Amino acid sequence: MSPLSGAAQPDPTPAGTPLPRLWLLRHGETEWSRDGNYTGLTDLPLTPFGEEQALEAKRHLAGIDFDLVMSSPLQRAVRTAELAGFPRPEIVPHAHEWDYGDNEGRNSAQVRRENPDYLIWKDGAPNGETLEQVAARADRIISRVQAGCHTPADQDPDASPVQNALLVAHGHFLRVVAARWLEFAPVEGRRFVLGTAAVCSLGWDKHTPAIIQWNL
Repeated sequence: MSPLSGAAQPDPTPAGTPLPRLWLLRHGETEWSRDGNYTGLTDLPLTPFGEEQALEAKRHLAGIDFDLVMSSPLQRAVRTAELAGFPRPEIVPHAHEWDYGDNEGRNSAQVRRENPDYLIWKDGAPNGETLEQVAARADRIISRVQAGCHTPADQDPDASPVQNALLVAHGHFLRVVAARWLEFAPVEGRRFVLGTAAVCSLGWDKHTPAIIQWNL
């Protein structure tokens, strides 16, 4: 895919390739996402509309030469990847959604009837994951994508850099990935609204991590 018109170009890696771009694809609609229920580790399928959304997402990714395609192990992500044109993604066990613990299957209105000030970004998930645990999983994805780039996230400087990577996963998790890519605290993921089957890309303004496209 040609670069965006007028956009700053990334600096090169030590190998001489551009710093990598990480593309994000949220899974399509499920019954629980449609109804606003917290859906963490419950392995729900896509709705028929969710399958249509995944097929539509394909056009945003057409023509991109991906060095690496990763998916959450949950079926809603794997099926979205398949419908978007990637039938054999690498399944990454730590790319699952936030473990919502006691809030699994409930919606925020139900939770706030018991705790009016509840906000997952500050209160976490009772008997589930903390935000810091989610962020640690997100950091593993970023380190993988930036391996060989000599960036602060690079944990394997001798690796061969990728140029385009795709991650098919989940709303809250991808928002944390975006925050961490930008070198923000994970709580700043709250500022990135992300629809079902939305496509985003994370890259660079020279050597500064940046959002290139969001919520396509």
